[in-house]
Amino acid sequence: MTGPQALALLLLLLPVLLGWAGGHPVPRTKSFHKLLLISFDGFRWDYDQDVDTPNMDRLAQEGVKAKYLTPPFVTMTSPSHFTTISGRWIEDHGVIHNMMFNTETLWKYSFKTTQNKTEWWDNGVLPLWITAQRQGRKTASFHYPGGGAKYQGEAVQRSLVESYTHPNGNETEWRQNIDIVMNWFTKEDFDFVTLYYGEPDNVGHLYGPDTEKRRAMIQQIDRTIGYLLEAIGRHSLTEHLNVIITSDHGMTTMKKKPNITEILLSNYISFKDLVQFDIVDYGGFGMLLPKPGQEEAVYQALKNAHPHLNVYKKEEFPERFHFAKHERVLPIVMYADSGYSISGRIILYFNKGDHGFDNVYMDMKTIFRAFGPDFKKNHLAEPFDSIHIYPLMCKLLGVTPEPHNGSLAVTQEMLVDTYDQQTGETQKPPPRDW
Repeated sequence: MTGPQALALLLLLLPVLLGWAGGHPVPRTKSFHKLLLISFDGFRWDYDQDVDTPNMDRLAQEGVKAKYLTPPFVTMTSPSHFTTISGRWIEDHGVIHNMMFNTETLWKYSFKTTQNKTEWWDNGVLPLWITAQRQGRKTASFHYPGGGAKYQGEAVQRSLVESYTHPNGNETEWRQNIDIVMNWFTKEDFDFVTLYYGEPDNVGHLYGPDTEKRRAMIQQIDRTIGYLLEAIGRHSLTEHLNVIITSDHGMTTMKKKPNITEILLSNYISFKDLVQFDIVDYGGFGMLLPKPGQEEAVYQALKNAHPHLNVYKKEEFPERFHFAKHERVLPIVMYADSGYSISGRIILYFNKGDHGFDNVYMDMKTIFRAFGPDFKKNHLAEPFDSIHIYPLMCKLLGVTPEPHNGSLAVTQEMLVDTYDQQTGETQKPPPRDW
């Protein structure tokens, strides 16, 4: 080999050698950047306004911040997360509640026990993990609701599912989870990862949203975001990774005796005589399956029973919620005004904070932050619905979306002006799908 030939070979191999020496593979050239979606459960839109959050403030300067984000109704964890990952309203995707239930067996499954139950999640709507996989992307889910199920027989390529007893607030583990995800991106070349944290939802329920416990948790989240930013730099991903940080719903302080008259359905109906199955005692939302021939009696007894209880027949439920058309929704649907819980036979409710209320209430609004090579810097976006995150993620990944209810036009202005020249426009779907 001649001297010039050897020099040319060395120059060709130099980036690879430098990447190997640094312990991280050099990302292969792609027409899109990697994407990390992080959800902090129950992060109300204004939680960072009464506590010092230097790292979230930094995100606002280095990326995009929406004034607030409106989740779908019903404002619960599983339904809202699946809307984000599928771009479909709840009445379309069918994950209508945190609890999986069966009106024939009368079984009910709690939130964490549903996470790997395919029969609850797979209702004909494909989440982005599966769509992206089918188009050559490598995807993973870390505790994200729905990530443990199979869709049309296909599992997420890498999925870690929370155990029933998994703790929500261990800060050391939070950082370890970030390290794991960074290694997925660098050492295993994953393209799309979803990462879920169960806070500040837990402290919001236990102590209420306007407490020092909640404020301390927001500071923990802010430290975690600081660690994330450091980890992205340490893994040489700054120019290769887009990050979206969001949540599923907000939180409000619950009203209780002696300040109010609580909603207790057994004051107005006989469950034994009239009700075959119920989903109540779960905050401010409930559903009833009346016994055969008793639907009208139940409806008439409840519709004006309490001034802060809103009761509908399924077919008359307000269309603005995009909720009631799914077959899983029971014949009688009800929701309380903000801060009121719906109890069934006895008062069993102890939460100091909760959600599940009408998504028009500001306390139900949540956050949206985004940063990375494809996002503008120091950009304040107008409020929007979480349904629009899905087409944005498809755009970032260069993936043709499934049919969905969102619109890329809502979020397009967040992206850098040269974005269309930087990514493969051959992946763009027909305009009607956006």
